[in-house]
Amino acid sequence: MLVHICCSVDSHFFLEKLQKDYPEEKLTGFFYDPNIHPYSEYKLRLLDVERSCKKLGIDLIEGEYDYENWLQAVRGLEKEPEKGARCEVCFDKRFITSAKKALEIGEDKITTTLLVSPLKSQEQLKRVGDEFHEKHGVEFIAVDYRSGGGTQDQSRVTKEEQLYRQDYCGCIFGLTMQREQQDKLMDEMFSPISGKILPASIEERLELYTQRNSLEDEGKEYRIFKQKFLNYRQFNCKLTEGKRTLIPAYALSYSTLPRKRAQGRIEFRIDKLHFMNREEVKFITLDDFNTLAQRNYEDINELIFNPPSFEKELHLRYELLQTAYDLTPIIVIENISDKKLTLELDAKTYEDTKEKLIVL
Repeated sequence: MLVHICCSVDSHFFLEKLQKDYPEEKLTGFFYDPNIHPYSEYKLRLLDVERSCKKLGIDLIEGEYDYENWLQAVRGLEKEPEKGARCEVCFDKRFITSAKKALEIGEDKITTTLLVSPLKSQEQLKRVGDEFHEKHGVEFIAVDYRSGGGTQDQSRVTKEEQLYRQDYCGCIFGLTMQREQQDKLMDEMFSPISGKILPASIEERLELYTQRNSLEDEGKEYRIFKQKFLNYRQFNCKLTEGKRTLIPAYALSYSTLPRKRAQGRIEFRIDKLHFMNREEVKFITLDDFNTLAQRNYEDINELIFNPPSFEKELHLRYELLQTAYDLTPIIVIENISDKKLTLELDAKTYEDTKEKLIVL
């Protein structure tokens, strides 16, 4: 039997049940989910599914990540709600590809771990699966592992196996609507041009779960737990001298402006910091920044495209301000200006939760 897999939270419990209920079947996992966005999230879910299948002794095949074709398939259905017409088209596409793969490897039955997802309609999945069976001759096995306490058992297995528990179904359209309903920043879509790994980002989780896999391979014990903290995302930073002259500038992490704009002049200096007479804005020259950071940036553009890590920037803020709670802007520039400056800085701090890994 070919088992279409969407994620480890659904698949691990589902595959365990299938192994018990269908002992005569050789199960093969098929990870085909071109709906998952962004690609880093796709890689993270695949990583955890690979670990899960390895634990269960189940072969896994990765399908093509044909995201552009998926977008074309759901075109015009972007505003459909979860469990609506867009989901049905998405099921069709994944079922067709899964069935072709089943026939290719000599299987005549398929099923999907989506059947245990609380975000999906079992009736909708079964209807699409049955219609597909009639057209293509590949039998769809519609099992119900949700009822009779199944959802609670699934949560238990997820916790015991320390699986990656994502908090959205997968596609960009569902994610957008979910974050709008939650009135929450869609920080999954932030991807700095520098490649810097941001706190509580998908990239940070990908690093964490890759480390988890390495620890397991080494036989080391660990725990993953959640931590509440103040997160930060910067949308843009622009510094202008006079009316039109742009000055290359870099805002350190946790730099914020309540009104997103400040005008003034630099009035005095204390040690490495130069103070503007508006909004507590502080400047530091690139030379002084290099000394403090023990780096050798030649210009601000190099700093923008290859900045220190997020943790290093937090350390630098503390070195400069001697406090971990200061959110005033610290702006790195090449030379200090005596002219009127306009700083435009759009950034946000917000309460968030991230995962932490400790080795026991």
